[in-house]
Parts: sequence; C-alpha cells; structure tokens
Amino acid sequence: MKRISEIDSKPILAITMGDPAGIGPEIAAKYLAHPHVNEKSWPLLVGNTAIMKKAFELIGVSLKLNSINEVSAATFQKGVVNVLEVSTEDAERIEYGQVSEVAGDLAFRSVTKAIGLALNNEVAGTVTGPIHKESLNKAGHKFAGHTEIFAHYTKVRKFAMLLVEENFKVIHVSTHVSLRQACDLVKKERVLEVIHLINDGLKRLGINQPRIGVAGLNPHASDGGLFGNEDADEILPAVEQAKREGVIADGPIPPDTLFAMAYGGKYDGCVAMYHDQGHIPFKVIGFNWDQETKKMKSVKGVNITLGLPIIRTSVDHGTAFEIAGKGIASPDALFHAVEYAEKLIN
Repeated sequence: MKRISEIDSKPILAITMGDPAGIGPEIAAKYLAHPHVNEKSWPLLVGNTAIMKKAFELIGVSLKLNSINEVSAATFQKGVVNVLEVSTEDAERIEYGQVSEVAGDLAFRSVTKAIGLALNNEVAGTVTGPIHKESLNKAGHKFAGHTEIFAHYTKVRKFAMLLVEENFKVIHVSTHVSLRQACDLVKKERVLEVIHLINDGLKRLGINQPRIGVAGLNPHASDGGLFGNEDADEILPAVEQAKREGVIADGPIPPDTLFAMAYGGKYDGCVAMYHDQGHIPFKVIGFNWDQETKKMKSVKGVNITLGLPIIRTSVDHGTAFEIAGKGIASPDALFHAVEYAEKLIN
C-alpha cells in the first residue's frame, strides 16, 4: 500500500465524523466547506459518504464528495471532499438525537480506521469528532471513550488527556472512572508520569521551559493533613521528584486557586487529579452559554491525547443530541483541534 502522509508539502489529517446521530458530521461539513480549509493541511474525512452527503445538505453547501477505499485514491484539491469509506447498509436507520447501535458501531470503526492510517504513516495525524459512549457500548465496543480506544489500539500504557483552550492547559491523572476510584488512583508514580507527559507535551507545543502547577486532591491541598494524607504522601513526593529531574513544577496547590493563577499566566499548564477537577474550569473558559437564545453560543476547547505514538486531537464537547440535525452546531472546537494537530506535526 502506498504511504502518503504528505501531499505538496502539506500533511494529511484524518478527521473522523463522530457519531452520525449527533453533531459530528455537521461540524465536519462546516469545517470542510470553509474556504481556507486546505491552507496548512489536507483533510481526509473518515466516515460514511451517505451520512456526509446528508450533513452537507443540512448546512446548504454543495461540494464534490469523493468516496475512496484507500488514501492513494484521494484527490487533494479545493472543492473536493475525500471520504475514506466506512460502509454500512443501515445508514438510513440512524436518526438524529437517538442512541443507536448502528451509529455507535459506525463511529467506532471510523476511529479505528483513522488509527490504522496513522500507524501506517498514511496520514500525519488524527482529529476526532464526538462519539456517544452509550451508543458505543450498545454496539459492543466496551470503551469509556476516545482516549481509551487510542491507547488500546496503539498499545500504550502511559497516556493522559490534555485539554487546551486559549492559554489554559490542564492534564488529568485519571479521567473516566468513578470519583471513589479516582481518589485511589492518586499515586506518586502516576502523578510523576503525568507531570512528565504535560512537560513534554508543552515543549512540543513550543513552550521551551514549561511552568507546571500540580493540583492537590483534597480541600486546601489537605491543609497540613487535616483533610486527608494523599497530598503529602503521594502528590508532594511526585512534585519533588519531578523537580530533581529538571521539571519546573509547584504543588500540591489548592485547586480553587491553582486554576485561576494558571489562567492568569502564572503556569503554562496544570495537573488535575481527576476528570471534573480539570474539566470544570476548562469548560467555564471555553463554553459560552447565551441566556437569550437558551443555547451555547460557542463551544471551544481541544482534547489532546499525550503519550501516543501518533498524533490525536479532538473537539472537547459531546454529540449534542439535543441540537443534532438542526444546522446550528458550532464548529469552533473542530477548527482549533485541527490547528493543534498541525502544531504538533510541525
């Protein structure tokens, strides 16, 4: 098979359409229809042609859809959208806003196809649209989310989720586990591992000497042992070890002040101990609710999986079943996800 991860000195990016019952195909269509889409990279949509045709009709744009079965058959030129076909005979059964085994399976196969392309060096990186975890599992694919799928199929054990919006960047010690499990996962070895992952990731994004703030687990970072011992026994030793290994790091810092300081510029990146600790401040910054229209005016923010042998960025929002099929979904996060994939490639 011909390997062509770059055409005319521009990298090829595999963009998955996400769950077809959600807004993924719509935001992909809006991105692909943008007049400046090909300036820094060539997009290759991994998904289903019939579903993407429906998405383009939804937003009122007519572009030539080139359905292909391998990257070497793509036509990279303006006005052409190359769709690497992930086939299904049941596309007509998929309804907007509905949990669906068919949709979950199609989204899953699109992701694994994109991973395979990146591992084979046929594309320079991957950008993923939103998937629905219930549909995914209903289809028999027992994964908590994209991060776990990528880790499994690239056979890595040391990985973490980095969220990026403007100058705010936060990585997580744990993500898709219960809060009770998350507390048990705060161990020195894992905290140290994640500190190194964000330190290396920020350098790849162009920050030569990253300043990293590490959040505490307990209120007030335990307040000298009054509210638990994880901060002193697990997090502090990890931070001290990281410093000895050349990382510029502080912590554990009470999270209710850490994130405000980081957003203000004191730190280039933060280490959160669990999913919501990092996601809440991130989405307060990136998600913009419009009270007048009673909907999100914009949804921004990028999810980058660090520790993989391939590049993977993603929108950091869900399938938004409640607005799927209405043509009003914001593609902002997808534009930013592509931008960060291009930065990581360069």
